[in-house]
Amino acid sequence: YSLEYLAISVSQRMALKRMLNFNVPHIKNSTGEPVWKVLIYDRFGQDIISPLLSVKELRDMGITLHLLLHSDRDPIPDVPAVYFVMPTEENIDRMCQDLRNQLYESYYLNFISAISRSKLEDIANAALAASAVTQVAKVFDQYLNFITLEDDMFVLCNQNKELVSYRAINRPDITDTEMETVMDTIVDSLFCFFVTLGAVPIIRCSRGTAAEMVAVKLDKKLRENLRDARNSLFTGDTLGAGQFSFQRPLLVLVDRNIDLATPLHHTWTYQALVHDVLDFHLNRVNLEESSGVENSPAGARPKRKNKKSYDLTPVDKFWQKHKGSPFPEVAESVQQELESYRAQEDEVKRLKSIMGLEGEDEGAISMLSDNTAKLTSAVSSLPELLEKKRLIDLHTNVATAVLEHIKARKLDVYFEYEEKIMSKTTLDKSLLDIISDPDAGTPEDKMRLFLIYYISTQQAPSEADLEQYKKALTDAGCNLNPLQYIKQWKAFTKMASAPASYGSTTTKPMGLLSRVMNTGSQFVMEGVKNLVLKQQNLPVTRILDNLMEMKSNPAIVFVVGGGNYIEYQNLVDYIKGKQGKHILYGCSELFNATQFIKQLSQLGQK
Repeated sequence: YSLEYLAISVSQRMALKRMLNFNVPHIKNSTGEPVWKVLIYDRFGQDIISPLLSVKELRDMGITLHLLLHSDRDPIPDVPAVYFVMPTEENIDRMCQDLRNQLYESYYLNFISAISRSKLEDIANAALAASAVTQVAKVFDQYLNFITLEDDMFVLCNQNKELVSYRAINRPDITDTEMETVMDTIVDSLFCFFVTLGAVPIIRCSRGTAAEMVAVKLDKKLRENLRDARNSLFTGDTLGAGQFSFQRPLLVLVDRNIDLATPLHHTWTYQALVHDVLDFHLNRVNLEESSGVENSPAGARPKRKNKKSYDLTPVDKFWQKHKGSPFPEVAESVQQELESYRAQEDEVKRLKSIMGLEGEDEGAISMLSDNTAKLTSAVSSLPELLEKKRLIDLHTNVATAVLEHIKARKLDVYFEYEEKIMSKTTLDKSLLDIISDPDAGTPEDKMRLFLIYYISTQQAPSEADLEQYKKALTDAGCNLNPLQYIKQWKAFTKMASAPASYGSTTTKPMGLLSRVMNTGSQFVMEGVKNLVLKQQNLPVTRILDNLMEMKSNPAIVFVVGGGNYIEYQNLVDYIKGKQGKHILYGCSELFNATQFIKQLSQLGQK
């Protein structure tokens, strides 16, 4: 099980394909046409399917239409419908209404998470009343209530994420019943994750935290399921061909509170930067294209900004290769790709012109005799070249947008300075200077920097110093609510334990940028430091490291209270150096620093 061993995306895709195939395994090479059908999902279902299956793949599976459950849908009486929805009151009411209105030929009802007995009875009664019992072909619990973003990364939910957010778990006024609900929601999704993975984990957690509450509840739920041997979800054919029969994965449940600095940290790797500074959500980035300001006549109204969205997916080779690379390296690679593409493009043009075929279509060219084998190969590689060009354009746009933020906000300075704070290195300039520098970053950047300092420092600043910092932050336009919360948090954790340490030195600047960043480059990187990363284990990675020394089991690190791409990348880099070890990273929600600060700010408004 070299690579497939722990790829959750493989398991979840298989499960979805089986569902779209009316819950019989999907056979690749069957020549028959697929059965045409419609797919009806709610927002939850949409979020689960969209990172894993493209519209083209859905079409190949026979899905002609995919519609939201709560949209106005016309009857299509001769087509089967596959539903993929959460078992909520309103969803079930709407499904019953569909039955009454006889919208489709037959109904395959798939619930993302297990449906209760009483709700099943509601559907049965509606089917009876609508005399549609024979049309309801199958009802399935799919146990797919989580979202896979990468082969080795998943998040619990996107729709109602405020229910399980850091703020929800850490509200001072939360009641026991509310806390139970939050924990049950998290456990339900984690249970689905393990059912889909086909494995029963060995659970480890940090004591006295929300993570421990999740561990206890999950353990109980797994045991109850295993005890009921006849209906257990972990036996026989469900266990992905017994891939885990000999090794149970290790589930490491970590509480967000063991490290609040990393989610606020300015970062330097591509994927984490995209998530930090752009609108990046379920593997799709939305960009506002600034449509050329330079060439508009003076005093003209600025042009409307175009919104463009790009999918950054596992199919994108450039993304897969560079999403964990430091940004200057990414800019350099985009530039190289562009140059190599131009060379190939010219080659095709040159061959065409030698043969007097500029205007000809490719079909005519391919019919020429074999002395044109060279040209034919150039032509057959055209679609490939066009795809390559699409990816180059995509990354040129995305990287340029990131670069604009780095330059405008001096993010390289922030990144380097925070790394020094977190690794307890001597600081070369004072924190107050950066906070007071009107050119360095947004008020939020300054707040993030100060919070990291406040969280990481062993010796909290004296009241007088703190007042001075607060004044500088207020003058810079910062909202001080997050600091209120972090102050209480720090006082509380101090009683509980020693602060997390972040290890030693991290970055070594390598002079200002290299050859590729010369004038010919798309990316004018003057003044941006070329910082190179040294592998530095973050607290979450170090916890895993301690647990993994003894065992070679694959591990799943799950952060209760929210995770981020910085931590994910850190784990990925860590595991690269370990032969034959596999890990997955999961979190209750995925937030960037802006979203996290907002939650801290709400917690601090007391």
